[in-house]
Amino acid sequence: MPNMEPDARIPVPAEALAGVAAGSPTPERTRRGPVIAWGMWDWGSAAFNAVATTFVFTVYLTSSSFGSETETSAALSWALALAGIVVLLIAPITGQRTDVSPHRKRWLAIHTGIVVACLALMSLVRPDPAYLWFGLGLLAVGTIFFELASVNYNAMLSQISSPRSFGKVSGFGWGMGYIGGIVLLLIVYFGFINPEVGLFGVTGEDGMAVRVSMAVAALWFALSALPVLFAVPENTPLYRSSERRGLIGAYRELFATIRRLWRESRNTVYFLLASAIFRDGLTGVFTFGGVLAAGTFGFSAGEVIIFAIAANVVAGVATILSGSLDDRFGAKPLIIVSLVGLVLSGTCVFVFHDAGQTMFWVFGLILCLFVGPAQSASRTFLARLIPAGHEGEVFGLYATTGRAAVFLAPTAFGLFVTIGGAQYWGILGIVLVLLIGLVLLIPVRAASRRFAASSSPS
Repeated sequence: MPNMEPDARIPVPAEALAGVAAGSPTPERTRRGPVIAWGMWDWGSAAFNAVATTFVFTVYLTSSSFGSETETSAALSWALALAGIVVLLIAPITGQRTDVSPHRKRWLAIHTGIVVACLALMSLVRPDPAYLWFGLGLLAVGTIFFELASVNYNAMLSQISSPRSFGKVSGFGWGMGYIGGIVLLLIVYFGFINPEVGLFGVTGEDGMAVRVSMAVAALWFALSALPVLFAVPENTPLYRSSERRGLIGAYRELFATIRRLWRESRNTVYFLLASAIFRDGLTGVFTFGGVLAAGTFGFSAGEVIIFAIAANVVAGVATILSGSLDDRFGAKPLIIVSLVGLVLSGTCVFVFHDAGQTMFWVFGLILCLFVGPAQSASRTFLARLIPAGHEGEVFGLYATTGRAAVFLAPTAFGLFVTIGGAQYWGILGIVLVLLIGLVLLIPVRAASRRFAASSSPS
């Protein structure tokens, strides 16, 4: 984040600031090519979100091949919580780097490359308790660098769209992620997991169906991430850092930025806090959805994939359609309706868990109906709230606060599983995180207009 000391930053050339001085730091018009290329990264991210953390690899790790259901579920939640704590410690540095660096795409490529490597290494995890922590370690490292890659990816929204199209572009990105999840899950399900003998002669023996699926997921993400590196323009920061700061210096700048926002745009701080919490709850819905389907409701590995495909169809369509509602009615009403729907349907999953798979299909798909719109609208709410000329700075802080909270849902899930002594109790942990975020969001005022442009990022 920018330090206001004049000797701490190197100003970029005047021509690069022309748009900011005119009060238009974002593009005047939205070009289709960069938007599609940007959305392709989200399309590819399904390899990690849908296959690794939700419907395939986590279900594999919590199966009886690795130990008892309760123990492996708790181990999964604590591994993800530890990953969240690591993100908490290093996210400020990443957020500042993406805000002031002219190499945003380079860091996106590096972080994405590490995630791809983790996906590829997951193909080595055999169905044996001795491999449990190796698999969990890969999942945790992948989670850390996926979150850091998302710092750079989310900050690109203001580089490819104008304020009047934030809702549609953001919704398109999230929707592409869900649709990409559908296509990839169809490939791994019908190609490797469901048939007794899949493509290339792959069978379920020694976990090969899942292991080959992870290799395919790695290739999928690697190829899908390439367009954004070529078609999206590079970041042009208002100021560039003239020095490298360690962890202490990074936190010093972080707190200075928060103090400045508290003085100049307090509503932004309130939203950053609320969104950090409910966004982690949204992530938790998908992270533990497949685990609950298999462990609590008795879905087979194939049935989990079928549910995942249906879930992604519902979420993808809802998210793309919600973009127009966002631009027309505003992001806050969309977020509130979505969070209320999530809390109610999540509570129903807990209360009626004894009703079996039919109940999970009904309320699970209702949950999916609201997740995507809330995620997309959260990004556009902030985009409309940021004072003009401060987009990169506050989007970096948005990413920092949001990613720093990724330990909340896994911790709450694990805590409630431990308290209740059964896996389905973890549902209440996710619901609690969503409810807290909702309560904190209600008093936040939505911006009725963009703030006036500032000639300097002070």
